[in-house]
Order: sequence, then C-alpha cells, then structure tokens
Amino acid sequence: MTNRERILWSGRPKQGLMLRSSDAAFIPFSLMWGGFAIFWETTAVMSGAPFFFRLWGIPFVLVGLYLIAGRFFADAWERGKTAYVVTNERVLIVGGLLKRTVTSLELRTLPEMSLSLAGDDKGTLTFGTGSNATWGRLRFGNQTSPPPPPQFEGIPNAAKVMACIRDAQAALLNPIARAS
Repeated sequence: MTNRERILWSGRPKQGLMLRSSDAAFIPFSLMWGGFAIFWETTAVMSGAPFFFRLWGIPFVLVGLYLIAGRFFADAWERGKTAYVVTNERVLIVGGLLKRTVTSLELRTLPEMSLSLAGDDKGTLTFGTGSNATWGRLRFGNQTSPPPPPQFEGIPNAAKVMACIRDAQAALLNPIARAS
C-alpha cells in the first residue's frame, strides 16, 4: 500500500463448505461420473481383469472423488485463505489455493460492478464481466478459457461495501469534492 492509501473496508468471504446455484446441475453430473468410475474400477478388480484395466480406472475414480467432494473442500480452503480490502485508491483481493495471489483493481479504472444478494444480507460483488465463475474454476489445465472476473464473494453487508466503493470512486474522480 502507498503512504496515501487508507483502508476503508476489509473482510473475508463466507467460510466453510458452500453450495452454489450451479451445483444443481453439477452435482448430478459428478455423481454419474464418479459412480461410473467406481463401478468400472470395482468391476475390473473383482473380475480379475488384467492389470492395465485395473490401473486405467484409477485416474477416473480420483477425478470422480474430487468432483463429488474434493472440490467443496478445495473451495472452502481457498476462501479460508482469501481476504478483501477496499482502500481510497483501489480494491484488493488476496488469496490463492496453492500460491498467494494479489489482485489489485484501481478505483479510477474499476470496471462495472454487479451485486448479487442472498436473503441474509450476504452477497457477492463482481467487478466486470467475464466467463462464468464456476466453470472458470474448473479449468483442468486448459488455460484457453478466460478467467472469472474478480469478485468479493459471500461478504456480509455487501450493499454497504458497494456503496463504500462508489463513494471512494466519487471522491477520487471528483477533485472538487476531495478539496472541500
């Protein structure tokens, strides 16, 4: 942070295991994938199939287990290591699953914001537009799809945080208001 920067708000995403609306479609797919992979592997082992066939199913079982349960724990772990900060000059997202990443968005050039509220006053602030955040998280090594837009996910008082960012933008972009 620079000497002129002041922290206006800081917070963390919702902690623990979390379901998203996209899980309504993805959970059945993951159960079918994992179920078939486990069926294949069990059948191969029980029938005395050649070693290659028993070995062939292991990666599919591992992917199936990740899709069924592991992705929820990886997501919770990543959110547990994530922090959000709004200063008078920028928005910061600090986090990362395996390595620390810092996303810095200048208030002067901050893209369009959108707010999605849950019933409990928690919400998600998304900065800009882009690929669907859920499918963006599932890029298994295929880095050709665009990353999801930066967001403050599952934060309390999300509407107030959005207002705080808008006020900071207005103060930064309107030098007359800052001087008074």
